[in-house]
Amino acid sequence: MNQGQTPYKRVFVIVIDSLGIGEMPDSLKYGDIGVNTLKHIADSRESFAIPTMASFGIGRLDEVRQLHGDEHYRGLCLKLRERSLGKDTMTGHWEMMGLYITKPFVTFTDTGFPEELIAELEQRTGRKIIGNKSASGTEILEELAEREIEHGELIVYTSADSVLQICGNEETMGVETLYRYCEIARELTMRDEWKVGRVIARPYTGKRRGEFKRTANRHDYALKPFGKTVLNALKEHGFDVISVGKINDIFVGEGITQAHKSKSSVHGMEQTIEIAKSDFEGLCFVNLVDFDALWGHRRDPVGYGDELERFDKKLAELLGELREDDLLMITADHGNDPTYTGTDHTRERVPLLLYSPSMTECGVLPEQDTFAVIGATIAENFGVAMPEGTIGVSLLSEVQKR
Repeated sequence: MNQGQTPYKRVFVIVIDSLGIGEMPDSLKYGDIGVNTLKHIADSRESFAIPTMASFGIGRLDEVRQLHGDEHYRGLCLKLRERSLGKDTMTGHWEMMGLYITKPFVTFTDTGFPEELIAELEQRTGRKIIGNKSASGTEILEELAEREIEHGELIVYTSADSVLQICGNEETMGVETLYRYCEIARELTMRDEWKVGRVIARPYTGKRRGEFKRTANRHDYALKPFGKTVLNALKEHGFDVISVGKINDIFVGEGITQAHKSKSSVHGMEQTIEIAKSDFEGLCFVNLVDFDALWGHRRDPVGYGDELERFDKKLAELLGELREDDLLMITADHGNDPTYTGTDHTRERVPLLLYSPSMTECGVLPEQDTFAVIGATIAENFGVAMPEGTIGVSLLSEVQKR
């Protein structure tokens, strides 16, 4: 539904989950020193080819030797700093759409969950809890899944994020039962002292070590945004808000008009390409989680680089479907330097790459102090007011100059 003439009929925002480009001024407060996800991925490889992203100027934002050369640059690029306190998925995405988070979500990385919470969860589910520690999702399955299946127990674990994750075997427990347990956990963790950002159902298949595989039936039970975002404003004014990947979970459906679950980051790009072939007016908001979940947290810079190369090829396909009145925005929600110590996210600046087939010039814009310029630019483009209490200044005038 057109609310009058808008500069761009369709806006695509693609979040390369965790692709940071260098430490923030306050990174030391978060224990992150010298972090730079993109640069360190590039430095760990003999070759690194992401020509489409390089053509948008991502290499001009940092000293990444493999991304400098004779590329024909197009579009605009700049760095964004995160204003909110935290370095998690929800904080990053919520800020993009205008929310300023001043209180980081609770984490249980070092201690596991309190005995009182575990006891209540055992009582409500009727199953003994095992695990209760920070762990890799694949490693904890190798360690405890056989026991869970044999004794009817329940694997609960966390990570460096503000999450409570529950594993369940699809064949012996069933996905619906796992979801019900997660709903119970979400109810319990609404208390301030236990309030995690997300409860995540982690279904898997297999019967013995070496065979366990997590499935695409993951489901996130996130906290609702504490206020209205740009997504709500777009939906209320009759525009399409199409989500791909875990965007719908991150915003708990708030402001979403159509949702697509993805099996992988490649699948998410394939879905986005198909959406680009359709007619809609509004926003297509995409999260590609494999970069973070499969490579960043597992400290695998080679795998991360390979995933970026796969993404770059799909990105080239997407460009072939963009129309003159489309705007593409590529960014990230935080860093996760795969060469850094531990398994936590890293507090970093992120890139913002802006491109439309109608642009005739390219350039580097000044660094901005909040991710919320993304939502503010989208809101101005579609002629809707930013919701009360949100932050962010639009870059639309800069984009239209080109």
